[in-house]
Amino acid sequence: MPEFAYGSGPPQPVPPMKPQRVADGVTLVRPLSRKGVGPGMIILSPNEESASPVEIEDGIPSLRMKWAEEGYCVVEVRAQASSSALKAAVAALSDCRECEPKEKIGLICYDTSLWLKAASAIETLKDRIVVASLYADASQYSQLSSQASVPTIYHLTGASETKRSQTPGSKIYEYGSGRECTFPVPFHKDFHYATEAVSHSRNLAFFKPIMGGPYFDLELLWEEHTYYEFGARDVENTMATMVQEPYVNHIPTITGGIGREKLTNFYRDHFIFSNPQDAELELISRTVGIDRVVDEFIYKFSHDITIDWLLPGVPPTFKYLEIPMMAVVNIRGDRLYHEHITWDQGTALRQAGALPEKLTLMVDPHGGKTNGQVNGNGACGKVTYEVVAPVTGTDTAAKMREKNSVESNHMFEFQAKKV
Repeated sequence: MPEFAYGSGPPQPVPPMKPQRVADGVTLVRPLSRKGVGPGMIILSPNEESASPVEIEDGIPSLRMKWAEEGYCVVEVRAQASSSALKAAVAALSDCRECEPKEKIGLICYDTSLWLKAASAIETLKDRIVVASLYADASQYSQLSSQASVPTIYHLTGASETKRSQTPGSKIYEYGSGRECTFPVPFHKDFHYATEAVSHSRNLAFFKPIMGGPYFDLELLWEEHTYYEFGARDVENTMATMVQEPYVNHIPTITGGIGREKLTNFYRDHFIFSNPQDAELELISRTVGIDRVVDEFIYKFSHDITIDWLLPGVPPTFKYLEIPMMAVVNIRGDRLYHEHITWDQGTALRQAGALPEKLTLMVDPHGGKTNGQVNGNGACGKVTYEVVAPVTGTDTAAKMREKNSVESNHMFEFQAKKV
């Protein structure tokens, strides 16, 4: 067995989340990672405890669960907490065995009123709270930034006519007038998944250098996951490399699974044992970011079994296929959160012999507004063409592998023919 991040043994499951009440509106959550320890993170949450009782819904975790999965020891301070809540949060992290190291604490504020309420306390605790993140309306930036005593990343929404100057050590990101500053709050009516994910990655990139981590070997974690998928072909251990509610999205065929139960079923019934024995991933390039790995690769195999996640409804053709693919893999802490996998489905079908070289195309040049006119084919205003499908076979894999292997632009010669 290959050597992975935590030795050569199989991945161990992470114990379930057990929030610990510190005070009214103040809750401690230990790191939800295989490592089990991590630096402190304080979250200023806009909700009363009763307003968002769920920890995860439709694959979206609560704020405290998400940051705990990133490997932090989290204290969440809710709106109803007292004015001394920030000091209580720092004390709770100091006393927590799983908070390690203890010297540097981060703070994320999802409610501007809480930021204003906590500003003076942050000033007195800046020897411990060393970095902050704030979601706010752009019109409030001047007021809010004047009270920042530590390096701060600002996520601003809405329009503002005042010109914003970036203070030393700070970072400003703007999300336009189409978003409310509550967009990162799960279960809120303004929550927007994609924008929240972008802002979350930006937070990690800003926080980790200042806090000293936590850092994980993302390449090793991704290779561990693919080993259990393609090498060991072990469903249980594959799932053990992932967070509590992960998902996989194979974009061209809309296959995969959202949530642990559905994804486990997908891996067991449609993926891990549905890959040919000689299946191989040829890596072309790899980019490693603060919380994700992006791979360009070629999926190579003998099509001697039905592969319903890739070619649903297509029987084995006993041909050797080479499919260019790309994987965007989000890693939360030391476990995978999601995989977005895409590929050239046209070349997959062409190589399998399931896509003809020429296709019939019917075009309505009037957009359906023909005033009842009928052309020679008996169709109202429509023209029928025979077109050469702008798809190629193994040339796509060859071109990804080596740029000079195939001449560029030969499809420019394709011509549609009226029928």
